[in-house]
Amino acid sequence: MQALQLRRVAAFGSVAPARPARASQTIVAAYGNLPNVGGGRKWKHLEVNENGNVERISMHVKKGDFVQVIAGKDKGKTGTITRVLPKTGLVVVEGVNIKTKHIAPKQENEQGKIEKSEYPLHHSNVQHFSKEKQVRSRIGHKMVDDGRKVRYLIKTGELLD
Repeated sequence: MQALQLRRVAAFGSVAPARPARASQTIVAAYGNLPNVGGGRKWKHLEVNENGNVERISMHVKKGDFVQVIAGKDKGKTGTITRVLPKTGLVVVEGVNIKTKHIAPKQENEQGKIEKSEYPLHHSNVQHFSKEKQVRSRIGHKMVDDGRKVRYLIKTGELLD
């Protein structure tokens, strides 16, 4: 063992210290603590269930609900939800979060164009809005006389379903 710990000569003639003997290392795998995520791009990993399907996020809004944006650059704007993305928890609201996209021509005789479209925003940034009373409200659930469970606006009592 002493013979293995010889001194090494560095590049410019100085003497480098001998390396100490390595201690035994134990490698512990932490697979149990990691979230169960699916494939795809690194920044788009989504949590999956035991069957390998993407876990859908439960949301307080549905397609067709009239909502008001409560956070972000479009705060205060109102519109109807046109699309719901349950895998990512995003919603597309009509007339809100409009972005401009420049599209290059794909053929020789075609011209490029500038296209404006609605982009999704997170469902936590919208809240239900009453058109009649012009007030936003949270959602409650109650049973109606005919036995159906319906959603209603807590502040105004309006039925949604």
